[in-house]
Amino acid sequence: MRPATLVPALIVLLLLGLMGSVYVVREGQVGLVLHLGRVARTDIGPGLHFKWPLVETARVFDRRFNALDFSPERYLTSERKDVSVDFVAIVYIEDVGDFYRATAGDEANASDRLAPIIKDSLRNEINARTLTQLVSGDRSEVIARQLESINKGAQNLGMRIIDIRLKQIDLPTDSEVISQVYNRMRAERNQVAARLRAEGEEQARQIRATADRDQAVILAEAERDAQTLRGEGDAEATRLYGVAANRDPAFFAFQRSLEAYRASFEDGNAVIVLERDDPFLQYMRSDR
Repeated sequence: MRPATLVPALIVLLLLGLMGSVYVVREGQVGLVLHLGRVARTDIGPGLHFKWPLVETARVFDRRFNALDFSPERYLTSERKDVSVDFVAIVYIEDVGDFYRATAGDEANASDRLAPIIKDSLRNEINARTLTQLVSGDRSEVIARQLESINKGAQNLGMRIIDIRLKQIDLPTDSEVISQVYNRMRAERNQVAARLRAEGEEQARQIRATADRDQAVILAEAERDAQTLRGEGDAEATRLYGVAANRDPAFFAFQRSLEAYRASFEDGNAVIVLERDDPFLQYMRSDR
């Protein structure tokens, strides 16, 4: 090779070697160097770093908090009721060396390895609670009691769980719990409806009783007032008759006799048998 071409070739080789020996770790990341496939250096912080070209390989991982979403898991409550729990875990890489050895640096593999640890730990807490306690209770308490044991299991993966959030608790569609819940809801609504109907009927009875009492009082008062008015009218009529009789006794006797005749012969078929000289007929004689 000519000297004129040898120098550029050496420069290219040096540049390639330099590029292969430099790597960058950014903020929020952690680096790891493999020497012929084996872990040589770990926990490399942010900055510009060097490695041996060809024999060493650099891997960089995100060390920030990461939300791992897991598929819903089915559990049994203390009442032996089937529930489906959907949750998410907040994790970060604590030991990049252990993380790489356990998962080969594959986050999907890490999620698959972490899922059974979390699910088995949560099973103990969910199995000890009723459906009502699980749905309406403090969900953070369920996590807090198992978070330490979960981290012990995740320690071999080089990861640490900060928090686990229960996103949703559902009743599986193929479970009898849904029909039981609906039946309970219908029974509660029927009880409320029956109570409202009973209260309405009681109020209706009270209203009817009050109305009947008021009606009886009004009728009694009206009858009392009518009797009073009739008595007053009869007394006034008697007084007027007395005054009239005192003014002209003969005319009064004549008026009373006519009224007696009218009452006796009102229907036109009356027959009265009296003596000829009976005083009742005194105004009907021709000599009058």
